[in-house]
Amino acid sequence: MNGQLDDLATFVSVVEAGGFRDAARVSGASASGFSEAIRRLETRLGVRLLNRTTRSVTPTAAGRQLYESLCPALSEIVHAIDTVNDFRDRPAGTLRLNVPANIARTALAPVIVPFLKEYPEIRIEVTAEDSFIDMVGGGYDAGIRYDERLEQDMIALPIGPRTQRIMIVGAPSYFAEHGRPQHPRDLLQHRCLCGRFAGGRLTTWELEKDGEIVRINPDGPLISQPGSASDLLIQAAVGGLGLTSIFEDWMRPELDSGALEPVLEDWCPPFAGPFLYYAGRRYLPAPLRAFVDFVKRQA
Repeated sequence: MNGQLDDLATFVSVVEAGGFRDAARVSGASASGFSEAIRRLETRLGVRLLNRTTRSVTPTAAGRQLYESLCPALSEIVHAIDTVNDFRDRPAGTLRLNVPANIARTALAPVIVPFLKEYPEIRIEVTAEDSFIDMVGGGYDAGIRYDERLEQDMIALPIGPRTQRIMIVGAPSYFAEHGRPQHPRDLLQHRCLCGRFAGGRLTTWELEKDGEIVRINPDGPLISQPGSASDLLIQAAVGGLGLTSIFEDWMRPELDSGALEPVLEDWCPPFAGPFLYYAGRRYLPAPLRAFVDFVKRQA
């Protein structure tokens, strides 16, 4: 019976992830093991549950009906097992978070470190990416995003700094050679160090003052993915290669030392900080419930 339940849970994971590889990545298992579990389940039931191509895995009509019937049942089983945590001295289990790179880098550690010290039997798995995701479908318990990128029908809770700012900076040597922009449109005449999202789109620099919004598509000698490679952009700016636009707290040491200087500060207003968000279910897994309560206490 236990093996059959495992195969059914595997089937749900594959449908929600849209493939064996993505489902295995979320769970930490092997794609071949997931494929074998589905074959075993189909043999036991005597029907094909998934249509497999080289590009996609989709449920058949029978698979869709099984999936829709299984989801609430498996959810109740998970809830029943999780209630055992209420009898433990301390909650245990794994909490999976999906967060932007800037939050993982600067704002998450002050929360996670004391949390894990208070709850040593909980493990946190953090995936850092800036793209918009289906948090539930991706197998995550919760995510952290900014207000304009929150998924609908989610519960949102403030976490981390309540205000942040993106600043445009350059090195004194660059300004000595090229001068300082006085208006956002002047940036089009400057060498800019730009970011490119994982999907291929270049970042747009958005500046605002007194209700006027100016969006600039900068150009320059260096393009790098923001987040994971932002140190490269910062060091290139320190070296006088051009101007860059990055979170203020990422380059605080360079600003404090004078290695980088801000420009157009009155066009770079602060904005609201991020939110922890999660599905509004009747119950929360013990690790997530403990984390939510901890974040509320820190507010």
